[in-house]
Amino acid sequence: MEERNDIMLSALQHYAYCPRQFALIHIEQVWADNYFTAHGNVLHERVDSCGPEQRGNTRYERGVAVNSCQLRITGKLDLLEIEGKPPTHYFPVEYKRGKPKTEDWDKIQLCAQALCLEEMRGITIEKGALWYWQVRKREPVLLDDTLRHVTLAAITGAHQLLVSGKTPAPIDKKKRCRACSLVDLCEPDTFRRDHSGEYVAGIFTD
Repeated sequence: MEERNDIMLSALQHYAYCPRQFALIHIEQVWADNYFTAHGNVLHERVDSCGPEQRGNTRYERGVAVNSCQLRITGKLDLLEIEGKPPTHYFPVEYKRGKPKTEDWDKIQLCAQALCLEEMRGITIEKGALWYWQVRKREPVLLDDTLRHVTLAAITGAHQLLVSGKTPAPIDKKKRCRACSLVDLCEPDTFRRDHSGEYVAGIFTD
C-alpha cells in the first residue's frame, strides 16, 4: 500500500506566507516561538477547550477533526457552526491572533478546511469566516472559485515542495521576514548576500 503523506491544514498557511518557512518547518523540522506564535497557541487552546453547544437551531462544534483523502490534507477546525435538524448549513470559522490581511494566507487555510468537510460529508460550503483577536470581530469569507483555485494551487505546491526535499531561497519580502518567528534561524539577509551559487554556476558556464 502506498504511504500517504498528508499535509496539516495549518502548514498551508505557512506555505502561502513563505515557501521557505514551510520547508524549514516541515522538511528540516526547525521551529521557534516568538510572541505572536505563543499568543496564537494560547488563543487556540482556549477555543479548543470549549465543548460543543446548542443555541436555538445552531450547533457549535469546536476542535473538529477533518481530512481529505483526495487532496491529502488533514487537521482541525477551530469552530464549525451547523444549522438545522437534519443539518442544512455548515459554516467553518478559523481563529487568528492578528488582524485581517490583504493577502490570502488565512483564507487559504479556511478554504482547505471547507474542502475537507465537503469531501467528508458530501456537501457544498459557500461561506466561512475568520475571527481576529486584535479587532475582536469576524471577517466573512466567500469560498468562491477564485479562492478555491488559489487554495488548490497552494496544496499542490506544498506537496511538490515536500517531495523535492529542498528548501527554497527566501522571498523578497523583508517586512514579512521580520515578522517571522524563524528569522534568526532562516537568516534571510545573509542568504541574500551569499552569491557563491552564482559564482560556481558562472565557472561552469564559462
